Amino acid sequence: MASPSNSAPRLAFVAAATPLARDARAKLEKRYGAVPPAQADIVVALGGDGLMLQTLHRHIHRGTPIYGMNLGTIGFLMNTFKETGLLQRLREARQVSLAPLRMLAINTRGHAHEVIAINEVSLLRSSRQTARIAISVDGRKRLPDLYCDGVLVATPAGSTAYNLSAHGPILPLGAGLLALTPINAFRPRRWRGALLPRHSKVELTVLDPRKRPVAAAADSVEIANVARVTVTEATDIDLTLLFDPEHDLEERILKEQFDH
Repeated sequence: MASPSNSAPRLAFVAAATPLARDARAKLEKRYGAVPPAQADIVVALGGDGLMLQTLHRHIHRGTPIYGMNLGTIGFLMNTFKETGLLQRLREARQVSLAPLRMLAINTRGHAHEVIAINEVSLLRSSRQTARIAISVDGRKRLPDLYCDGVLVATPAGSTAYNLSAHGPILPLGAGLLALTPINAFRPRRWRGALLPRHSKVELTVLDPRKRPVAAAADSVEIANVARVTVTEATDIDLTLLFDPEHDLEERILKEQFDH
């Protein structure tokens, strides 16, 4: 991944708040040099998937490619950590484009909140009462009354995260789909969710929100007491991740469907 001048790319390093990640950042900055993220050709994120999501959100409007190295736990969105050979790895890295979601949440007081989600938008009950949610897709009501703990809309990149834990499908990056997945659906019991075209407009209306309060979350940003949530693809935002050829995200998502 060469910079426009074909010289070594200007790198910015960000690290999780752990001694291991901070120590790695100091060593890498000494070895390769560093610039502020706003001046970087590539941002190198050191940590786990949580740090990667934070970094993507922080630089969401810059379009700067982000290369992650795993110093966390799972590291699904990260490459293997190695101090040496970073410039060569960046030159050989594959680009993967991610299309995030835009959540527009209206709370019970009528206030609107717009948040971008890279993994998923989820609605979750906020009390012991089961949530009741009506689901419309592209203006057509598809499910008038879902009794559940919640429901989520996941991107392909997020389909292996919370969506998979909720027994939703894994989506290849190029599938052009979103996963609409219930969380502990009580009624209708047999509904297991749906696959939707990526450009779908999903409207989630909370029925009886005062008796059965529901919170909405776009990745880690939570909005309490929502009445209605609209989810669309954020077509104006294009995120770029860099992966070593042997660890690219498409291969990881495919592998997840066969590993047990």
